[in-house]
Amino acid sequence: MRFLYVLIVSVLLLGCKKKESPKPPESAVLIFPEQNSECTTGEDINTETSQVEFRWQASNNTETYELIVTNLSNGNKQDITVANTRAKLPIQKGTPYSWVVISKNSAVLQTALSPTWNFYNSGFATTYAPFPAEIVAPKMGATVFKDINNEVELSWIGADVDDDIDGYEIYFSTENPPETLVFSPGVNASTRKVTVEANTVYFWRVLTTDKEGNTSDSGIFEFRAL
Repeated sequence: MRFLYVLIVSVLLLGCKKKESPKPPESAVLIFPEQNSECTTGEDINTETSQVEFRWQASNNTETYELIVTNLSNGNKQDITVANTRAKLPIQKGTPYSWVVISKNSAVLQTALSPTWNFYNSGFATTYAPFPAEIVAPKMGATVFKDINNEVELSWIGADVDDDIDGYEIYFSTENPPETLVFSPGVNASTRKVTVEANTVYFWRVLTTDKEGNTSDSGIFEFRAL
């Protein structure tokens, strides 16, 4: 009788056990094209375009991956959704691109974003312009508290396939677009402090120049100082 009682209680406990919730997907690890590299493996389509295969590692709890490739020269985006860990897209030769992979699972609303990598699709150029500087802080639309000296630190990261960045030009203003050149730091610089006023919106951008005279523009970012 005692055995029967234990058996019934065990069955009831098992029946009442909550079903485990589906887990959100994890971020994919990018493989190729490599970060800040020149991609030379594309298949020729014509004189201006080649087809490049993008590859990444499988991520846990993921059903599909959305690959987004952005032309850094004009901002145009291409995207494709696949169930495996590679996809091909036709892109322009001799042009800088960024790419990112979004991991998805239909059982949950959450998605996972991979890091964003930059690369140049190989073309006829013998020298390439630097990649647009990556803005680290303040990010677009951020609200930032000024320090005791009424300053905010601007931070960025520069990269170049040719590894010949010569320096930067930092434009900063309350006007959009910012046309006031406030700093011209050298290649080793990645931060600068600027004086701000509270409750004011500021705009800034970074122009990167290499030793061949090639330039790239980070685009305009804005933030509010408090």
